[in-house]
Amino acid sequence: MNSSHSSASYDVIIAGCGPTGAVLAAELRLHDVRVLVLEKDTEPASFVRIVGLHIRSIELMAMRGILERLLAHGRKRPAGGFFAGIPTPAPQGLDSAHAYLLGIPQPVLVGLLEEHAVRLGAEVRHGRAVAGFEQDDDGVTVELAGEGAAGEGVERVRARYLVGCDGGRSTVRKLLGVGFPGEPSRTETLMGEMKVGVPPEEVAAKVREIGGTDKRFWLRPFGEGAYSVVVPAEGVVDRAVPPSLEDFKVRLRAVAGTDFGVHSPRWLSRFGDATRQAERYRSGRVLLAGDAAHIHPPTGGQGLNLGVQDAFNLGWKLAAQVRGWAPETLLDTYQAERHPVAADVLDNTRAQMELHSPEPGPQALRRLLTELMDIDEVNRRLTGKIAAIDIRYDLGGGPDLLGRRLPDLDVGQGRLYDLLHRGRGLLLDRTRRLSVGGWADRVDHLADPGAVLDAPCVLLRPDGHVAWAGDAQKELDEHLSRWFGEPAG
Repeated sequence: MNSSHSSASYDVIIAGCGPTGAVLAAELRLHDVRVLVLEKDTEPASFVRIVGLHIRSIELMAMRGILERLLAHGRKRPAGGFFAGIPTPAPQGLDSAHAYLLGIPQPVLVGLLEEHAVRLGAEVRHGRAVAGFEQDDDGVTVELAGEGAAGEGVERVRARYLVGCDGGRSTVRKLLGVGFPGEPSRTETLMGEMKVGVPPEEVAAKVREIGGTDKRFWLRPFGEGAYSVVVPAEGVVDRAVPPSLEDFKVRLRAVAGTDFGVHSPRWLSRFGDATRQAERYRSGRVLLAGDAAHIHPPTGGQGLNLGVQDAFNLGWKLAAQVRGWAPETLLDTYQAERHPVAADVLDNTRAQMELHSPEPGPQALRRLLTELMDIDEVNRRLTGKIAAIDIRYDLGGGPDLLGRRLPDLDVGQGRLYDLLHRGRGLLLDRTRRLSVGGWADRVDHLADPGAVLDAPCVLLRPDGHVAWAGDAQKELDEHLSRWFGEPAG
């Protein structure tokens, strides 16, 4: 080996401190797992892009007690109109106490989630990234790149597990040799925020004229005289090369016949419609989450949410593995549960992108679907897909509740999600007869005869999904063992 030095040993190293990496770090710290997060960027992103947290992600933030902090920096918006941008209001009476979209500037969201992880004890090193790694039966040795990596030779850090949360071009995934099958970009779209030099009515008239057929063109007022601008690019180029204001002007003139006098850009970017998913999310002691595991076009605004939800699914399972109480197959359920969810999101974004096409066939299909979305059940199904509240993990046969998430119910001690802040399991017991026994160090117990449930009792996992429903202690013990390992003592 080259000259090297090793720093302290960690339980888990996370590559990437975006929303997925930061949430995963916080989830691990709830269980006292030693975490190092490597973030290649030294400064937060300079552009302020608004991202949206959908219903399920908002619920998960409420479960960990950080939603109020996010609400202070974001804006609530209606939860409808996201499937292919078809302007249908969200169905009434969605089964959630948080039935809205939360719009929040991306750098603010990332900063708040990182603060949350650091407050819980995660170590974050900026300007550092994974340059290489080797895994063995006991752990992973990670070679670091970035500031501080030179001078004294190569720095290597040891951990029991490594998780790649390092985006669509994931270094971890590439070094791991995991396939990333799917489709490359066929179309490219420019997106940014900037000011315009013409009256708002002129902009609105042109958007009405062209936006009726070309769903990849819009200018939307964004406050303080700024507009969110989206326009089809010409051909496909390297997305790593940011577009210029001139690129926007050229494309706006080509599509709309005017460049609207755009000026003073806040940020400019481009996105393609590449759609890919990692063949597997785990290889030995190395795992993938977020965009490192799946990429798709941003239509419907699901990408960030999908990654955050990966982290909530993985965090408690990986912590259980590190802490030594995980049942043998627990970590395998991460891929078993999350791979099909991402495959479904990839499919619905493929469908949405087809509905954005200006060709006559897709436009006819769009008109038909717009009609069908007036049917409440259709609207509810598509909204549930985007908001991720319809997910049901396959946990075997049982009541419909099994594998689903519970909404934030009123319970005897306030709200259900307030009881999940520590990232532990929870037995919600209406019979007052059951016990968590030797699992009390991992699972809380609330006896509440008044809880509004479709079952006598439910066992909730730390991610808020129902692991068991029933009223028999023997059955409960079997499921406690399945999800929470052997009882203590």
